[in-house]
Amino acid sequence: MKYCTDTPCKIAAVIVCAGKGERSGLSYNKVLHHIGQKTVLERSLDTFNETRVNHITVVTSQEDLPAVLGITSEYENVSVVTGGDTRFKSVYEGLKAHPCDIVLIHDGARPYVTKEIIERTIDSAIEHGSGIAAMPATDTVKRVENGAVSSLPREQLYNTQTPQTFRYSEITDAYSRAKGTFTDDAEVYESAGYSPRLVEGSYGNIKLTTPNDFTSPCKDCKIGVGYDVHRLTEGRKLILGGVTIDYPLGLLGHSDADVLTHAIMDALLSAADLPDIGVLFPDTDEKYLGISSMTLLKQVMQEVARKGYCLGNVSAVVIAQKPKLAPIISDIRSSLAAALGIKINQVNVSATTTENLGVVGEGRAIAATASCILTEIGHDQ
Repeated sequence: MKYCTDTPCKIAAVIVCAGKGERSGLSYNKVLHHIGQKTVLERSLDTFNETRVNHITVVTSQEDLPAVLGITSEYENVSVVTGGDTRFKSVYEGLKAHPCDIVLIHDGARPYVTKEIIERTIDSAIEHGSGIAAMPATDTVKRVENGAVSSLPREQLYNTQTPQTFRYSEITDAYSRAKGTFTDDAEVYESAGYSPRLVEGSYGNIKLTTPNDFTSPCKDCKIGVGYDVHRLTEGRKLILGGVTIDYPLGLLGHSDADVLTHAIMDALLSAADLPDIGVLFPDTDEKYLGISSMTLLKQVMQEVARKGYCLGNVSAVVIAQKPKLAPIISDIRSSLAAALGIKINQVNVSATTTENLGVVGEGRAIAATASCILTEIGHDQ
């Protein structure tokens, strides 16, 4: 039987963030950990906001409430409630907070979920009552009873993930009647007589649990290269890497013409297989007139993060006959590191000349080249 066909479907999500995450090795809740410029929680919120989900309830502990409220205040469709002393109780509090037609329950510590996975679980819940993200087991699982070891047929085994999505009336009924201990929401649902339905998840949709998940989650590397050049002219500020330099000439361009930052942005975009800055921020668009390139750099990093990459390092060279940049290189590195959301030792900037050759050597232009390494967080994203 079809469900939610006559009226627009009210779809909500419960993101559970109330756990302590003691196995993570962190001194704070792992959903507050930064991956690039975004926290673990923000990455999940951003992805859910790209789907049909109308409202998100974040369930957190009383201890983490101020920090979570600070994050969620930037989102119009997010509310926050405090949970209980178990995951079961926290989920139930989240379910009661926002009645709807379809509800997704998601672990806050799974920041690499994709909108495609979310949409598949919604479709299944509308059609069949539930949609549980899962993937076939890749390891052989053994059962041990009284010291005796037996093998389980791997082709029949699946590892469940989140989101786990249900018709709201059915999952709340299941939670209201549940007794005992449960490992996930599908088990609660099954205990009430309902039949969970599995849909394809992703091997990259990992739950951050142990220190290794935080220190080495990256599976693949991408190298990007960028180049830019701008003419020097009177009546303009000279800005490199977000730092204003005392010099009688500045760079000509539609934005602030920060040639160094432009080269870095193109390196990042090329590594992430995204269009270059001329496509993303065209000089025919008035909203970019005079805009700070550091603002654009932050937008580029958001796009890079949405593609599932974290930044390893950036190396850039400014090519200019004048002015001498050595005294302010450290300031430029600090400025770029802050905008990129990384440590200063992950940004290297050097300067060179062209020995008076060409338009740069004649003092009529400044050029810059940049390269970067992006690391992909998980395959099958």
